[in-house]
Amino acid sequence: MSNQISFRILEDIARDLSSEMVCFPTFLDITFRVRTALKKPDLTIEQLGTLVSAEPLMSTKIIRLANSAAMNRSGRVIADLNRAIARVGMEAVRSVSFAVAMEQLLNSKKMAPFEALSRRLWEHSMHVAALSRVLARRLTKISPDEAMFAGLVHDIGVFYLLSRAANFPDLIADPAELHQLLVQWHADIGHALLAAMGLPEELLTVVQEHELEHVFDTVGTLAEVLFVANRLANVQHGWRDDAYSAPPDAAVVAQLFAADELEPLLAESADDVASLKAALGGQA
Repeated sequence: MSNQISFRILEDIARDLSSEMVCFPTFLDITFRVRTALKKPDLTIEQLGTLVSAEPLMSTKIIRLANSAAMNRSGRVIADLNRAIARVGMEAVRSVSFAVAMEQLLNSKKMAPFEALSRRLWEHSMHVAALSRVLARRLTKISPDEAMFAGLVHDIGVFYLLSRAANFPDLIADPAELHQLLVQWHADIGHALLAAMGLPEELLTVVQEHELEHVFDTVGTLAEVLFVANRLANVQHGWRDDAYSAPPDAAVVAQLFAADELEPLLAESADDVASLKAALGGQA
């Protein structure tokens, strides 16, 4: 099969994302509502709690996150939604809204043909988000919540492309072409989708360039945090199909961290990775 189907999908997406009235995918409705609320400078925890409480799955995940080892060092159990929002912070709610949106998409019937791929993708996103938060907290002055959100959305273009590809049986039947489409276009599509949602320019750039090679000596910027987290996650939790991709290259990470530096960092962050995955991923 030629790549005409891929071109049709890209043309449809380009029309949607360049129009004055962008029609957001259904699975992003929750994220868009939360993003809109967070743009209000006078938004209170109580107002955000009212919005969130309308989504039981989101409420559950926020409470779970507030009680995770990564967020709750004291071990004091929190059961109240508003207190949970106060504990994790308003920006972290944005990450939870995205996690809920992705879970709804993955559980939809339309994604059944891509079940194995989409599960690998979500597992990868969970690891990148958790590792981004840990790296930001341990090595930089960047907000850990900002880094976590960047990790969650860095491959949003793949999710979006898969949701559109589900409408093209010929592409479903050609995994090699689908894989090529995802690898080649997911970063640019992710940039365009997040831009249409009005997210900050720095985040757009970081998402668009997260697959590009970076040359740096220390981890200090959001782009560097995401790049390293993505490379680390790819070693054991990549989403690409081995039949169509070369093995992940961890050489850049090895150049940044000596073995005696990297191993303790990963060991120290293991609990955070596990607790964030448990809080954001899986069923409530």
